Amino acid sequence: MRILRKFVNYYHPYRGIFWFDMFCALVLSAVDVSFPQILRALTAGLFTQPGGKILRALPLLAALLLGIYLIRFGCQYYITSWGHIMGARMESNMRRDLFDHYQKLSFSYYDRNNTGEMMSKLVSDLFDISELAHHGPENILISLLKIAGSFALMMAISVPMTLVLAAVTAMMFVFSARKNKEMRSIFLDNRRQIAGVNSQVQDSLAGIRVVKSFGNEDLEREKFAKSNLRFLDSRKNSYRLLGNFRAWNTFLEGLLYLTVLVLGGYLVAQKSLSLADLSIYALYINIFVNPIDVLVEFTELFQKGYSGFRRFVEVLDTDPEIQDKPGAKDLGPVQGNIEYRGVSFQYNVKEPVLNHIDLKIRAGEKLALVGPSGGGKTTLCSLLPRFYDVTAGSVTLDGRDVRNVTLRSLRAAIGLVQQDVYMFSGSIRDNIAYGKPGATDGEILQAAKDAGIHEFVSGLPDGYDTYVGERGTRLSGGQKQRIAIARVFLKNPPVLILDEATSALDNESERYIQQSLDRLSRNRTTIVIAHRLSTVRNADEIVVIADGSVAERGTHADLLAKNGIYAKYYNMQFEGLSPD
Repeated sequence: MRILRKFVNYYHPYRGIFWFDMFCALVLSAVDVSFPQILRALTAGLFTQPGGKILRALPLLAALLLGIYLIRFGCQYYITSWGHIMGARMESNMRRDLFDHYQKLSFSYYDRNNTGEMMSKLVSDLFDISELAHHGPENILISLLKIAGSFALMMAISVPMTLVLAAVTAMMFVFSARKNKEMRSIFLDNRRQIAGVNSQVQDSLAGIRVVKSFGNEDLEREKFAKSNLRFLDSRKNSYRLLGNFRAWNTFLEGLLYLTVLVLGGYLVAQKSLSLADLSIYALYINIFVNPIDVLVEFTELFQKGYSGFRRFVEVLDTDPEIQDKPGAKDLGPVQGNIEYRGVSFQYNVKEPVLNHIDLKIRAGEKLALVGPSGGGKTTLCSLLPRFYDVTAGSVTLDGRDVRNVTLRSLRAAIGLVQQDVYMFSGSIRDNIAYGKPGATDGEILQAAKDAGIHEFVSGLPDGYDTYVGERGTRLSGGQKQRIAIARVFLKNPPVLILDEATSALDNESERYIQQSLDRLSRNRTTIVIAHRLSTVRNADEIVVIADGSVAERGTHADLLAKNGIYAKYYNMQFEGLSPD
């Protein structure tokens, strides 16, 4: 019922369309049920009159019936067109709500879930919901009205025969109800399996360069074949169940016709039913059976739509772990004083990643975090913009706990440049402008100049309108990195996080980008994560993070003099060796 209520809520913006659609369905049902009754009245009344009287009445009768069927035509058009448009709009609203909720979910959700499965819920799971939204109420209303109307009129013709038909019909509904439970689970499994296929495709195509570099196309085909066959097996099971379901319903429908022929013939022989009434009764059998067929078809539609909507609701019911506290206020003007006080952090129930970290960075200073991979440096930085929340302790910006300010204002104050730069599909201009939506061409141009990429971009045939390719495949690593730096120049935040921004570049690219980063860091509070220690020698303070704790801290000269972890790493790099 809770899921049903959520589904019904999507009808609210389209109440006018919905109720008129139901009115049209009512008219259709009335017209279809009334035709045999009109025929019965004519055969018992007008058509028994002299030929001349019949001929004089025919034009009026034709006009009346034409008017009725023109009304039916208009209702059918509205149901088919605007009813489907309503369903499509509801599906679009659901897809919008799901995408909006994806934007709200925390990093931890994305750590646990696969992108392909999330896309499956966003796209394929909602396809059948449009049909369910439109045909569901309409089919139920039309079918029930036709069944009830035809049943009442058949009772007026023959009570015994109709009671026998009611018993057979009850058997059909009991059978359908039992099969419904089986169909619900199998169609939900269909959804899960196609999500697995989508996940495998997304994973393989996103990593196609790695696949080809290792020559592992056959391995990917094998992995895809497994997920594809699991989906095929699930579909085969659903079709076997569906075949059994429909075959039995068809057999039970056949019993209805058998009842009419045998019992009807018996009643005619007993003179308790006229042959004309039996003919009219047979017409009503069609009207009675057709909506039962519709309800049987609707069962499949309902289970497909329900399974998709259920997975949709499961996502919407997932609360973001990181969200604004009640009463959270905007950060306001930021100076850039940062403090970590007794900060500890762990992912779920795993071993602690950070243990009692205490750091203080004054506005405009540069703090460098160094140490072995996996020591917790990136996690430490992720706590400042609240990508994750501390397990213990607090992180403050200008003396205010970051958990007590709005996420929007907090993240607007922080710029992030990472080693793995993400380029959105579009032009260079679009990717730079991502740092400040609505920026002018002049602002974009200045940001590119500050990042040292203007000359390169201007030399391209399409300049700033050059298409970068999916994930920036048409650009080199250094070019993508400078575009990412230009984004942050455009954003112009008072606080900057540089997460190994030059570690994947060649020496020449690193030199140019380091110059851009130095310009970007000027007059900003900056936290730098670096493996290349030569890039952080001028930091105001260098902190060595090892095993989730502060192992050493001080200036470059201080740490070399201590001859500890930092000195070991620095000497290894100086000698051309890798510290990891």
